[in-house]
Amino acid sequence: SRAPHPNAVSLEKAIAMLKAYEVGRPQQTIELHVQCAPEKGQPPIRGSCILTRPFKSGTRVLVFAEGEKAKEARAAGADIVGGDELVNKVREDEVKFDKCLSTPEMLPKVAKIARMLGPKGLMPTVNKGTVTSDIAEAIKFSKSAHDFRADKMLIVHTGVAKIGFTDAEILDNIQKVMASIRENSRGKNKFVSRVHLSSTQGPGIQITDA
Repeated sequence: SRAPHPNAVSLEKAIAMLKAYEVGRPQQTIELHVQCAPEKGQPPIRGSCILTRPFKSGTRVLVFAEGEKAKEARAAGADIVGGDELVNKVREDEVKFDKCLSTPEMLPKVAKIARMLGPKGLMPTVNKGTVTSDIAEAIKFSKSAHDFRADKMLIVHTGVAKIGFTDAEILDNIQKVMASIRENSRGKNKFVSRVHLSSTQGPGIQITDA
């Protein structure tokens, strides 16, 4: 991997620098930019983790469920719940949502709109834990989980915290995201080649120790 940039600094120093740039703007977002260097044939780089201090609110969770499971989903705080009619609404692009869950019973019907959900990373799957009978637990996770995915250049761009968080909270959130990114590595040592930290107004700062 390439040698770090001569101006690269530690994570703690980068956080202090961004806080200095963003004085008086505690709501500005700190962003992480991670260049991955996977082996050939690497599946898409993506993941979910629970941040120590979530910085986003208002995640809209849609659940495909019927009967008792639909009641459970509503009670657990799902924003949109439904069966066949909801599949049609999603097909017609009539509803807006950030996360999508399904009961196993509804999955064959949801599969009919996989072409719409798949490219957005919203298609429920058993592997991701988004097809489940424990719908209440899945909703709780979806509301607090932080999702990321790499772009075509194999770079993960993701917000990680607000400037107003404590240094320890920001550091902890970054470490959680980095650990989750590295879970994609399939054991490759130098899976992450470069890491930058930036903020809404601040510069991009290369990091030596993320």
